[in-house]
Amino acid sequence: MILLNNVRLKELRKEKGETQIEMANLIGLKTASAYSKKENGKVPISLEEAKILAEHFKQPIDSFCT
Repeated sequence: MILLNNVRLKELRKEKGETQIEMANLIGLKTASAYSKKENGKVPISLEEAKILAEHFKQPIDSFCT
């Protein structure tokens, strides 16, 4: 389980102009709602999901984790 810096993850997504459904698809989720729960810290993110996001945003994992 990875603890997120929720604000930073949302900023990165918005900087790229991407939607929550696009991010959900990227990490293998079926709905924007499922991604939103992760982005807002209601549901933990897995290490594998964090790795995918880090690669996607070209950022180290710790840039959006606390």
